[in-house]
Amino acid sequence: MIGCSDYATELAAIRLWEDKAPAITDDERWQRIGNARKLMAEEGVDALIIGAGTSLRYFTGIRWGMIERLVALVLPLQGEPVIICPAFEEGSLTAEFSMDIRGCYWQEHESPYALVARVLAENQCAALAIDPSLPFGMVHELSCALANVKISSASNIVDQCRRIKSPAEIAILQQAKLMTLEVQRRASRILKAGMKASEVCSFITEAHKAIGSDGTTFCIVQFGTSTAFPHGLPQDDVLAEGDMVLVDTGCLVEGYNSDITRSYVFGEPDAEQQRIWNIEKEAQLAVFNAARPGALCEVLDHVARTILEQHGLGPDYQLPGLPHRTGHGIGMTIHEAPYLVRGDKTPLQAGMCFSNEPMIVIPDRFGIRLEDHFYLTKTGAQWFTEPALSITQPFGE
Repeated sequence: MIGCSDYATELAAIRLWEDKAPAITDDERWQRIGNARKLMAEEGVDALIIGAGTSLRYFTGIRWGMIERLVALVLPLQGEPVIICPAFEEGSLTAEFSMDIRGCYWQEHESPYALVARVLAENQCAALAIDPSLPFGMVHELSCALANVKISSASNIVDQCRRIKSPAEIAILQQAKLMTLEVQRRASRILKAGMKASEVCSFITEAHKAIGSDGTTFCIVQFGTSTAFPHGLPQDDVLAEGDMVLVDTGCLVEGYNSDITRSYVFGEPDAEQQRIWNIEKEAQLAVFNAARPGALCEVLDHVARTILEQHGLGPDYQLPGLPHRTGHGIGMTIHEAPYLVRGDKTPLQAGMCFSNEPMIVIPDRFGIRLEDHFYLTKTGAQWFTEPALSITQPFGE
C-alpha cells in the first residue's frame, strides 16, 4: 500500500493512543535507588552523584536537562538522598517532584561543589562514584572541592541499574514502538514521485504528536543512493520511481524511546534490491533466534555477519556488507549499554532491550536496514514490533 494516500488524509486519520501504559511509580524509583546502593556496596563506594539528564529522571522522576548550573542527586550509601539545586529553581523543582528527598539549595554566588562536599562530609563518605554523563568541567570542580575523597566512574553502577528493564518500563517501551510503527506505516502511504524527504520528516513530526507521544526524537528519511549511507547525506532527497526508501525514526513516551527503521522500494523492486532485502531479513531473524539469556552480546553481532558472509558479503566491516554494530540497548536514551558488537561480552539477561538492525550497504547503489527491537525473557527473545514481511509488505498489509 506504499504511496496509496496523501499527507492530509493520513494525518487526519491518526487517533490519540488509547492503550496507554501506566507511568513509572515512586515505589519503583525507590527500588532503583535500593539497587544502586547494593551495587555501590559491592564496589566499595560511599556515595553516588547523578547529574541532570536521563539518569536523574530514571532515579527520581525529575525532568531536568543538563545546564551549566549543577543540579544533581547525591546518594550516600548510608543516610538520606539529597538533591543539589540552585535556590531560585526550588519552586520549579518541587512542582514536578513527588519523592520524599531533601533539597539542598545554593545561591548564585556560592559553590554547589562545596555544598556536595558538605553533604558527603555529613555522611562520612570517603569514596564517590560520579555519573559518567556529567560534563568534564563539573567533574573537575568536584575533584577540586573533594581533595580527600576518592573519585571513580559510576558507569558500571548506572549501566547495571538501567540495563534491566522492569515490566513497567517494557510496557512504556512497547507503547512507544507501536506508536512509531503506526507512524511509519502511514508515512509510507503518503509517498509520491517528486516528494522531498523533508516533507516526509514533517509528516512524521506531526504524526508522532497527533498519536499522543511526547514528540519525535529524530527522523532520518533517505531515497535512492542516499540509503547507502547509514545516516544519510546533507541533502534533501527527491523521490523517484524505483528508489530504495529508508525511514528511521523514533518518539518519546514517558521518557522512553522508540527507534524503528523500514526499507522498501517506491515502485517495483529490481532483482538485486529483492536479493539484498531478503538477506537483511534473514540476518535480522538469525540475530533474534540467537538472543537468549546467557548468550554474550558480541555473539549476536557475529551471527549477523556470518549470515552475510554466507551470501558473499563482507567479511567483517567490508562493503558490500554491514558497516556498523548489529544493535544497541535502548531505554531512556536511544543508544545505551550494552551493545551488540564485537568485544561486548555482557551476558544477555531477562529484561534487557535491544535494537536488531544488521544493515547491508551496497556502495553507490543503496542500503537496506530493517530495525525492530526485542526484549529478553527468561526463555528467549520477544519482539516489541512485528518485523517487515517482505520488501513489498513492510508493514504486513
